[in-house]
Amino acid sequence: MLRLRQLVLAAHERAPVEQALRQLLAAPSAHHDPGVGRFGLTNAVLAAGCDFVEVVSPSAPGTAVGRWLTRNGGDGGYMLMVDGPPTITAPDRLASLGVREVHRVELPDVVDVHLHPRDTGGVLLALDAVDPAGSWRWAGPAWTGGSPTCAGGLLEVTVAVPDPGEVVRRWAALLDVAAAGSDCRLQLDHGRQHLSFVPGAGDVAAVTAARLALPGAERRAADVGGVRFEVVPLEEKT
Repeated sequence: MLRLRQLVLAAHERAPVEQALRQLLAAPSAHHDPGVGRFGLTNAVLAAGCDFVEVVSPSAPGTAVGRWLTRNGGDGGYMLMVDGPPTITAPDRLASLGVREVHRVELPDVVDVHLHPRDTGGVLLALDAVDPAGSWRWAGPAWTGGSPTCAGGLLEVTVAVPDPGEVVRRWAALLDVAAAGSDCRLQLDHGRQHLSFVPGAGDVAAVTAARLALPGAERRAADVGGVRFEVVPLEEKT
């Protein structure tokens, strides 16, 4: 199974975006990972069903996130993280596709690889292979080595890019999935998730919209951190 597991927002100020996400997702708390400090960042990871939304902010000058915020002209959707089989992170497979790795970590419960955005044509893409299934150590101790009972999560994410046709072909190869016709859309998680690419206004790729289904949620929408979020009840998924 290949699943879109985490959407990452980049923001100049983390705290207000974190608070807005907590209200939108009805998340009781967030996980703050001190490990991102080595990248000059602070973060907050919030559970959204079985998936996650993270916000990162620069805490030091000269970070990749800071440079992206400048190019983007403000807060926005910076990164996507995909959970898949071990083969998806294999170095020889990625090398054969002509994509460079900018970060790789191999731990007993996860292999995490970040790909160079100039080679993917889209936003920063992370490929993760976790063991056991459903775990997600980036969300903290409750998700390390297992997972709490959960339901719902990300349904659709929209990414604005300079050349949607080229990017959808590139990401289809990177994710080892078939493009869904000619509409620049990829299906993940056996068709339960969709990743759509649309023309952007500039030359910077960014996630612009996300739709989630959460148990017991009331239908609602809000602009948070430069991304248009829509939350629907898990029972509807429409």
